[in-house]
Amino acid sequence: MSNKLDHKLRNRSLRAARVRSKVQGTAIRPRLSVTISNLHVSAQLFDDVTHTTIGAASTVGNKAATGTMTAKAELIGKEIAKKAKAAKITAVVFDRGSKLYHGRVKALADAARAEGLEF
Repeated sequence: MSNKLDHKLRNRSLRAARVRSKVQGTAIRPRLSVTISNLHVSAQLFDDVTHTTIGAASTVGNKAATGTMTAKAELIGKEIAKKAKAAKITAVVFDRGSKLYHGRVKALADAARAEGLEF
């Protein structure tokens, strides 16, 4: 690790791996994976046993996704919860990746819970 950026990226991947080692999705209770970049928010439902994606929602190409990043995260939380209901899923395990459960991640989770998703 020669420079600061390498060190930050290594720590981020270690945090993501630490969360992933404890979170496993099944067909009954899939994994809700959240990805937040500088401009976009996305969420996916995974069945880790069969390695399939059950549903996905993203702000990329979404005309309704306007406003702050927190507002976008709330919108995606509601969308992914609706897609989970359509797939007859009521409970998920939450995979926050390398992010802290705070701010945008928390806004997405609270919006999904408000739509009836349990985790």
